[in-house]
Amino acid sequence: MGFSEPFSKDLNVKSIEKEYVIFCDESEQKGKHYSNFFGGVIVPGSVWESSETRLRMAAREADIQSEVKWSKVGPRELPVYSELLKTFFTLMAEENVRMRVMFRHNVHQPVYLSPEHIRSEYFILYYQFLKHGFDLQHMPVHPDGVRLRIYLDQLPDQTLEKKTQFRGYVSALDRVPGIRRKGVVIHDEDITEVDSKRHMLMQCMDVVLGSIHFRLNDKHKAKPAGQRNRGKRTIAKEKLYKFILKEIKRVSGKPGFNIGISTGVADGREARWGQPYLHWCFKPANFKYDDSFEK
Repeated sequence: MGFSEPFSKDLNVKSIEKEYVIFCDESEQKGKHYSNFFGGVIVPGSVWESSETRLRMAAREADIQSEVKWSKVGPRELPVYSELLKTFFTLMAEENVRMRVMFRHNVHQPVYLSPEHIRSEYFILYYQFLKHGFDLQHMPVHPDGVRLRIYLDQLPDQTLEKKTQFRGYVSALDRVPGIRRKGVVIHDEDITEVDSKRHMLMQCMDVVLGSIHFRLNDKHKAKPAGQRNRGKRTIAKEKLYKFILKEIKRVSGKPGFNIGISTGVADGREARWGQPYLHWCFKPANFKYDDSFEK
């Protein structure tokens, strides 16, 4: 199966895309040490379908017959999920797909929040992730502009008013000065809630995001009530996390990758656009430090 022109760091004419697709999801929002986990992948439109096809083929070869989810991981899923994720990370290494993860360390407790801020925390942080997490302001400029599609996993139960307001903010991202200068256009119809069962990129992202939440919140240490030893599923999840971390180190070129902090990029902010995999530890503008959440 042939691939379209790879997503190159060399900003030549062939590498400049006129369409990108962002898939986003969130993991558990509260954790022992870290909370508010969001994950996303961005893929050029020219390689979107071929990337999905390659992942579907890998899933069939691994004999995966149901939706891939972190919550399903156990001893049986460990080897087959590892095979599938190897393909997912290879797509990153080939510069066709890039993944971003955002979370918040609980030691940084936000202060001076209004009741409305507290009620809308989920959507406020989701918006911040979409606005800053993908470094859209540093994408190469296409002479005809860039169409951006944003596909979101099913949003949690909220009022229609809150969902509508959130979609309005997201659709206005193309009016943010740094993003507008890149010629980005976001049509209302291109902001869509989708079923992850239909998108292998979302399913693979779910597993990676879940593994990060699992490890940062020390769930690998969990033992069933009254038991001295960890359960088989917990052990399998830890093994899969270790495999994922190895793959992150491979594609990022960072053998000392630290999952609990924002990923540094040696060449500065502009170079973040082309990085295959990055973490962002979000810190509120106003916060108090609470050391009770330290690991």
